[in-house]
Amino acid sequence: MGGMSSDNIHGLILALSSSVFIGSSFIIKKKGLMKAGATGIRAGSGGYSYLKEPWWWAGMVSMIIGEVANFAAYAYAPAILVTPLGALSMIISAVLAHYFLDERLHIFGVIGCALCLVGSTTIVLHAPQETQVTSVKEVWYFATKPGFLVYACIVLVVVGILIYRYVPLYGGTHLVIYVGICSLMGSLTVMCVKAVGIAMKLSFSGSNQFIYLQTWVFTVLLCGFILLQLNYLNKALDTFNTAVISPVYYVMFTSLTILASMIMFKNWKHQNASQIVTELSGFVTIFSGTFLLHKTKDMGTPATTESPKQSNLSNGSQNESPRRMEQ
Repeated sequence: MGGMSSDNIHGLILALSSSVFIGSSFIIKKKGLMKAGATGIRAGSGGYSYLKEPWWWAGMVSMIIGEVANFAAYAYAPAILVTPLGALSMIISAVLAHYFLDERLHIFGVIGCALCLVGSTTIVLHAPQETQVTSVKEVWYFATKPGFLVYACIVLVVVGILIYRYVPLYGGTHLVIYVGICSLMGSLTVMCVKAVGIAMKLSFSGSNQFIYLQTWVFTVLLCGFILLQLNYLNKALDTFNTAVISPVYYVMFTSLTILASMIMFKNWKHQNASQIVTELSGFVTIFSGTFLLHKTKDMGTPATTESPKQSNLSNGSQNESPRRMEQ
């Protein structure tokens, strides 16, 4: 194989710019959620006061720009090339959170980010060629094959169980609940994005794909999936540390999207054993980085979060009365 095709280069540039906007949007939106939570009901408690907050809307604009660029990237390049580049948005959001949200990124967090980036780069460099799709009807054919229908049904059932059973019980304490919903639905969203992106690309080239019912079915599903993801992403951002949300969401979303793409487009069919092992090594590297970030996240919390009991013990009895007067 020679160099990258012009389509892949366009897709790569769009994916990189998308990561910058999306990574920044996490921070801007969380700023808005924090401001809204100070005066109204927090999003994590079911409130929607953030809709009146300009910072949240600025974050939404940044995210929309990023998603549009990401949307266009999928029309030009295969999902297995575009999706792992989301590592950049994870790193950007973690670094910005360190400076603007006081969510300190310690040395283990930096190592975790680096591992995620190395792993995703490994996957990109050894990604399989995606099956070439030239019409929406072809995408529909792949989407209605038994293998992908089974995957889609499993995703919808698991998401339903998470929303109706586990969100009320563990949503506020277990990050994986909210992020799991976003990631599972995200894998289906990307398949819809691929279909609608191809439809738009072909339509602009002179072959109108919007005359087909399949294009509109994919469009409606896409809108529904995005709204569901946004709702639970807001809850996650309002409840948990951004520097931890980003890598966990990245790993789960990337893994499930690549799995969905493999099932739908049979991406690994023409790969040899060494390529597959290298890609799996990339995944292990990403998972190691995420595990490191997740397990050491408390090391980055400010000292002011220590409990009153610890504070009293460390300060000694001679400071007890002045402290009481301050409180």
